[in-house]
Amino acid sequence: MKLGVIMGGVSSEYEVSLNTGKEIIANLDDKKYDIYPIEIKSKRELIDKAQGLDFAIIALHGKFGEDGTVQGTLDTMGIPYAGSGLTSSALCMNKDLTKKLLRYEGVQTPDWLIVRNADEIEYHKLEQLGYPVVIKPNSGGSSVGTSIVHSPEGIYSAVKEALRFDNEVMLEQYIRGDEITCPILDGKLLPVLSIKPKAEFFSYSSKYDDGGAQENIIELEKCLHRQVEQCAKKSYEVLKCSVYARVDMILRNGAVYVLEVNTLPGMTKNSLFPKSAKAAGISFKKLMELLIEYSLDARKKEVTGS
Repeated sequence: MKLGVIMGGVSSEYEVSLNTGKEIIANLDDKKYDIYPIEIKSKRELIDKAQGLDFAIIALHGKFGEDGTVQGTLDTMGIPYAGSGLTSSALCMNKDLTKKLLRYEGVQTPDWLIVRNADEIEYHKLEQLGYPVVIKPNSGGSSVGTSIVHSPEGIYSAVKEALRFDNEVMLEQYIRGDEITCPILDGKLLPVLSIKPKAEFFSYSSKYDDGGAQENIIELEKCLHRQVEQCAKKSYEVLKCSVYARVDMILRNGAVYVLEVNTLPGMTKNSLFPKSAKAAGISFKKLMELLIEYSLDARKKEVTGS
């Protein structure tokens, strides 16, 4: 099988993507696959370099990689790939749409506002959200452009900064609680991890620097675990995810708040998904085998409709 690992991309997460790609390649069976590292910086490059692939693993992050663009391109080329399809990728990349669908289906998520211009900010509505407020690009990842603002005075500049990375910015209610993440593989919940960043929140450096956060497998009380599992699986299903995803949550006083769903979780040595899989007895190499197996099955079902 001619297997391509697509990395790089056009987003602010270019370097993270390269690290993910290298880690994936290091954990693929080179006796079983002809492995081709495919570094791209444009859609045109993807079309040129992916010709003839039997399968692709997408190691991209952010726009162009997680938003369905690459998935749709590979679909038109007839190349099966790892992870969720175009629709799910596009939905989950757009935090506003994600939260609207989750709330419609009864999944609890923090209140929020969307602005497209710093001059659109309605401060009286922010008072209703309460301070602090989380400000982040609506379609982005790795916490790039994200900040927590504690007073009205800092809102304008934080929104302007976030607009550098997207044309829409989310202003979200800050829920003070315990942050957890729930990796899902083939519709089944893997061990839950708690996240305790050394910074104020799970920032870019917290995610990718060694020692940037304490990330530990946790055992939740049985009733709470059941509630977390239900929320994670429902989010996965509502947003049409397939193969694998990671659902990020906050727990406060027994309540579960879903923050977002990642359809292409990071796969660097510091990433959460491989840590969870390892706790379930799945090595990184085995995880890659399962992703390929489940993805081939998912793409087949998409084509046949069965």
